Amino acid sequence: MTSLYLRQKVFSWKDRFTVKGEDGSDRYWVEGEFLSIGKKLHVHDMTGVEVAFIRQKVWSFRPRFYVDVQGVEVAEIVREFALRPRYTIQGLGWEVQGDFWGHNYEITSQGRSVVRVQKAWMSWGDSYRIDILDNRDEINALAVVLAIDAVLSQETAAASAAN
Repeated sequence: MTSLYLRQKVFSWKDRFTVKGEDGSDRYWVEGEFLSIGKKLHVHDMTGVEVAFIRQKVWSFRPRFYVDVQGVEVAEIVREFALRPRYTIQGLGWEVQGDFWGHNYEITSQGRSVVRVQKAWMSWGDSYRIDILDNRDEINALAVVLAIDAVLSQETAAASAAN
């Protein structure tokens, strides 16, 4: 099992931020494109190699993001139309459920837990923890969680702009 940590409210499309490991060391850095059509995130390992690319479908009724790993599209994340956030993850055979705003949700595959996301109270700053049960799923899991976080950030920004 691998645990990664993301700071809450550190998410910014124009800035660069790091994803930490359980020991507090930097594991990945994430950088957004500032002047692009649609949101785009590049995920790099600490040697600078891009391990994932997350991009938003611009003209879509519901928020929709695609995840590419090593140049191959592996997942499409769609925010379903519902009062409470609900997501469909196509391509990986994963399902997601829980409290997204509270960073407390689980991603499963055929009833088996793949990823658990939860608020980390005693950790590196104000962050949430991503527990990935199979190390082979690490990049896909991180990218899917970042895409869900992107949708939540957009909804928060839209709600703030409306007030």
